[in-house]
Amino acid sequence: MKVAVIGAGAAGFFAALSVKEHHPKAEVTIFEKSKKILSKVKISGGGRCNVTNGCTAISKLAEAYPRGGKKLKKAFRVFSTADTMEWFEDRGVALMTQEDNCVFPVSQDSQSIIDCFLKEAKKIGIQLKIDHGISAIKSVGEKLELHFRKEVAPPSIFDKVIVATGGSPKRSGLEWLEALNHKIEDPVPSLFTFNMPQESIRELMGIVIEKTQVRIQGTKLKGDGPLLITHWGMSGPAILKLSAFGARILSDLNYEFKAQVNWVNEAKHETVLSDLQEIVQSHPQKILANYRPYSLKERLWLYLLEKVDLPLKKKWSDLGKKGLNKLVNVLTNDVYAVKGKTTFKEEFVTCGGVSLESIDFKTMQSRVCKNLYFAGEVMDIDGITGGYNFQSAWTTAFIAGKLDD
Repeated sequence: MKVAVIGAGAAGFFAALSVKEHHPKAEVTIFEKSKKILSKVKISGGGRCNVTNGCTAISKLAEAYPRGGKKLKKAFRVFSTADTMEWFEDRGVALMTQEDNCVFPVSQDSQSIIDCFLKEAKKIGIQLKIDHGISAIKSVGEKLELHFRKEVAPPSIFDKVIVATGGSPKRSGLEWLEALNHKIEDPVPSLFTFNMPQESIRELMGIVIEKTQVRIQGTKLKGDGPLLITHWGMSGPAILKLSAFGARILSDLNYEFKAQVNWVNEAKHETVLSDLQEIVQSHPQKILANYRPYSLKERLWLYLLEKVDLPLKKKWSDLGKKGLNKLVNVLTNDVYAVKGKTTFKEEFVTCGGVSLESIDFKTMQSRVCKNLYFAGEVMDIDGITGGYNFQSAWTTAFIAGKLDD
C-alpha cells in the first residue's frame, strides 16, 4: 500500500508515524512544499515546544477548543493527552508538566521533539521529499493522483492520502481541496494580542495582573485569567482566550473595538464597593497612593488613580460616595480602545479551514473523496494557547494514520 502525507509539520509527521505503526508494510512518503520541516514545532513555546496539556478530563479538555471541541471529545477517547505523553516518553523524550498544566520536554528545547520525529521516521523507513508542493489531487478509480507544483515530479498515484498542510491564512490556499467538493470555512486569525496605539497604559509594559476578566463591548465575548500589559497594548491568557473564541466576531469588527477590563476579577460591583468601604473604615487616615486594594501592582494602581482624577495624597476617609464610585468603576469596568492585532509570538493559528461537515471524525476520512484523510489545523479546528493545538494535531493524525474506512 502506497500512502502520501502532504505536509511535514507536527500533524504530518505524526500521521506518517501512525500509518507505519498500524500498517508496517505500507510505503509512506511525506511531501513538503517548502524547504523547512517541523517549523512550527521549532518555534512553539518560545523554542521549548509546548507538546500538550496536562489536563486529562476529556470534557474539560474539549472546552479549550473554540472550534472542533465537540467532535474532538470522541477523538480524545482514542488518543488522549496521556497517550501523547506516553508516546514521547516511550521514545526517550522526558516530559515535565508545569503548574499551569503546560507540558514541555525536560530539555526545554523543541529540538528534542524534532530529533525524535526524524529518528523514528528514519528507523521505520518513511521517505521525506521537501520542495514538493501539491497543486491538485485527482481521483483515479479508488486511488488518488497527486499533481506537483513547478512540475518537480510527474504525477504520482497513491492508495491513500493524508492532508496535513496546517492552517492557511487565505482561502485561496484551500482551493485545491475545495475543488474536490470539500466545504471550506473562511480562514481568519486566532490567538492574537490587542494593539492599543492611543492608550497610555502601554507605558506600564511588563506588568502582569494574575486574575482579570476582559469583555468586548457590544458582544457577549469574555475571557479571564492573567493579563500582560505590553508596549503595543495587551496580551496574556485572558486576551488570547478572547481572541480565539471571538476570532470571527473580531475579524468582522476589523479589529476595532473597546475592551472592558475588570482588574480585580470580581463581577459584582456591590462586592467591590463593600471591600473599598471596609478600607475606608479600617484605614481612614491612609493616603490612596500608599494603600492598594486587592494587592494591585503599584504602577497600575497609581495609573488608575490618575486616570479617574483622584489625588494620590487624598485620604481614604475623604473619598466620599463619588470618589468610591469612580474607583469601583475603574477597577471593574476600565475601557480601552483596541485598533489592530499582533500575532502572538510567532505562533500563527487560524480559525477556519476544511469544514468538519466534510470529514468523518471517526476515521478522519473525507466524506466526499474516498481514501483521502485529514489531520491537524487544515481542518476547522483550533485551540487556545497551552499545548491544545498540538494535542488536536497528535490526536487527529493518530486516527488518520489508522486509514480506517
